[in-house]
Order: sequence, then structure tokens, then C-alpha cells
Amino acid sequence: MERSDLKRAVAARMLSGVVASGAIFFLTAGTFRYWEAWAFMVTLFTPMGFAFAYFLRHDPELLGRRLQATEERSQQRTLVAVASAAWLTEFVVPGLDHRFGWSSVPTAVVAVADVLVLLGYLLVLRVLAENSYAARTVRVETAQVLVTSGPYALVRHPMYAGITLMLLFAPLALGSYWALIPALATPVLLALRTLDEEKVLLQELPGYRAYMDATRNRIIPGVW
Repeated sequence: MERSDLKRAVAARMLSGVVASGAIFFLTAGTFRYWEAWAFMVTLFTPMGFAFAYFLRHDPELLGRRLQATEERSQQRTLVAVASAAWLTEFVVPGLDHRFGWSSVPTAVVAVADVLVLLGYLLVLRVLAENSYAARTVRVETAQVLVTSGPYALVRHPMYAGITLMLLFAPLALGSYWALIPALATPVLLALRTLDEEKVLLQELPGYRAYMDATRNRIIPGVW
């Protein structure tokens, strides 16, 4: 993909993300007076914009890979469908919670949750900076090499650690206790994705067996 085309595609992806998020949050809330949603969007999309600009200049191939979202494995397609439903529910419930006053999360808790969401996203960006082959889909490319440095020295799937942190604390950042219920599906779904993904990596990525032996934990250091 030409750089100009990639730039337009990335800009369109980010704009669609902002519009879709705003639509979900504010339509379900029935108002724009939903400061937790505004804070959450600023927390998420501000570093995302800087990250897109950085990778467009320094690693456009990574962005090209990240734009490809069609899974080849049926197991992964099923997991993606279930995860999409769970995560959509997770982001719909807070607006409804705000509208009907089902729960009230203290401002301090919202602020701490926003910080944890940001830390999770920064971990994802750190992973992308370390591994140019960190695609959105489960596959191994011909020239792909095993990365064991940076966050990969701690766990085998550090990106999933960042995503887990983001999605588990997003409900509190959005001011909803009830949204924690669908959010609890995140660790389970990512664990299932990890187990299936490692089957592919063991078969197709040279050195992965030795890496598994050296780095025992998949997502959470010292736990799993």
C-alpha cells in the first residue's frame, strides 16, 4: 500500500473509531453531558493519534498489518465474533447506566481507572514498537522473526496483557459498575485466543518452543 493510501486508511480508521465511540456513549446516555465518556475518549484517542503519526513515519509496514482484520482460522473467527459482542455490550451498558442512574462511581475511582486504561494502551504501543509483526490476526509471515526482548522478556503475549488492563478498567473509567459484568469475559476470551494462537506459533515460528520454555507465563507475570 502506498504511503498516501495508508495515511488515508489510518486516518479513516481513527475517525471512524472516534465517531463510533461517541455514538455508542452519547446515544445510549441520551446526552452529551457525560464527562466520564469525554475523559475516556481523550485518554484513549490522544495517544492513539500520536502513535499513528509515529508508526506512519517509522514503521508503515506495521500499520499495514494492523489494518488487516480478517482471521484465517475458524476458531479465531468464532472468538472474534464472541469478543466483539462482549465488548460492544461493555461499552453500551455505561451509557445506559449514566442515563438511568443504576450506579455511581466516585470521581477518584474514575480518574484512577482512566490512568490504568492509559497504562494498558501504552503497553500495547510498547509492544508494537518492539514487534513490527504484531498483527491483529493470528498468522506467521514468511520473513517473521521471533521477538523475545522488551515486554516479550516478561510474558509471551504482552499485548494481551495491555488489552486486558484496558478493558477491565474501562467500565469504571466510564462510570459504571454494571459494565464490569461483560468486561469479565475479556480474560477468558483472550486466554482462549492465546491457547489457539500458540498452536500456530509452535508450528510456524522458528524458535518458539525454546522461547516458551524460557518464558513460562503467557499474559500475567508469575500467574499464567
